[in-house]
Amino acid sequence: MLSTDHAQTIRATLPAVIEHGTEITAAFYDAMFTAHPELRNMFNQGNQANGEQRQALAGSVAAFARRIAHEDGAEAASVQLLLSRIAHKHASLAVRPEQYTIVGRHLLEAVKTVLGPAVTPEVHAAWSEVYWLFATLLIAEEARLYREAETTPADLFRPWRVVERRPEVEDVLSFVLSPADGGGVPGYRPGQYVSVAVTLPDGLRQPRQYTLSRVPSDGTVQITVRRVRGEGGAPDGAVSTYLHENVAEGDVLELSPPFGDLVLDDDTDPLILVSAGIGITPVAAMIDHLAAVSPDRRVLALHADRSPAAHALRDQIAAAARRMPELRRITWYEEPDGADTAAEEIRAGLMDVSGLSLPEKARVYMCGPIPFMRDVRRGLLDAGISDERIHYEVFGPDLWQQAG
Repeated sequence: MLSTDHAQTIRATLPAVIEHGTEITAAFYDAMFTAHPELRNMFNQGNQANGEQRQALAGSVAAFARRIAHEDGAEAASVQLLLSRIAHKHASLAVRPEQYTIVGRHLLEAVKTVLGPAVTPEVHAAWSEVYWLFATLLIAEEARLYREAETTPADLFRPWRVVERRPEVEDVLSFVLSPADGGGVPGYRPGQYVSVAVTLPDGLRQPRQYTLSRVPSDGTVQITVRRVRGEGGAPDGAVSTYLHENVAEGDVLELSPPFGDLVLDDDTDPLILVSAGIGITPVAAMIDHLAAVSPDRRVLALHADRSPAAHALRDQIAAAARRMPELRRITWYEEPDGADTAAEEIRAGLMDVSGLSLPEKARVYMCGPIPFMRDVRRGLLDAGISDERIHYEVFGPDLWQQAG
């Protein structure tokens, strides 16, 4: 896929690009937003401020470069997984093919600015080929996603009216929405998310992705939003705070169609659903779906939370669980006081999968903070679950995979 001489150049220069990756992406974003301030509306400015988006971009480009510079089947499969994850996120933001030209120009210029004389014409040509391979593959995948969603970037967002605003637990609300334009509810697979775009008081339009936390029914969808409280001097989450403080029943929000590649396979393999905190949202949708279409499927649902009072969507899951005789639920609470032990198995402390009786040939779906998922994944691998059967979702920039 990558020309032989350029592959050699990429392998030789990749360590320097990785070492200076966040410097390169910082210079890139600064230059691009200066030249094209309208693109700020497409990027989460909170993740720009805390540096996570820079890390994610640097890691993604370097990971792609490393993988296509090594030609083997494992790397090819890894490339496809990386592209799928990025393409779904881009499609949910209405990314257009022509925007890749803008990104490419500023990104390659940032590489030259940071690395200086090391960027010879040969090095520039090699990294240009890497970028345009990356961009071409993403453009094609995003075009496919737009076709499947029967939409285009120009008309991605539709108006949806809030028909119910329901408190779940402290700092967590569910919003039930119905189409405000007379259209129908789009096709959906359990585990997918929608982008919600709001215009903040300062005039900046900002999108955020929220999982559809319940199977669409009766012409409505449900999102569940945790209010992000700033810690250690960091600001509060701009969009989550806006939704909590300003959006009431009867108001209209702009939503994209559902996207996301962490979705249930239509097979009969046993399932292990792993979540922590607000990562419960895709698991809640999956259990809701299974209760309706496959109630006898064997499912082990593992959740970790601070306390019962912080455990969102617990009642929704409990209602679905009553229709699923083969569902086993185990919840770990750091502060277990007040837990209802009649509804599920309760354990104190942090999640520990060692010693659990795990179903054979299970397929695993995980959602939660990255350190949590890394620890659980290690335990699952030790227990004999193969890596290709473990799937994950990250809220925010995907820092799970790092090049190197």
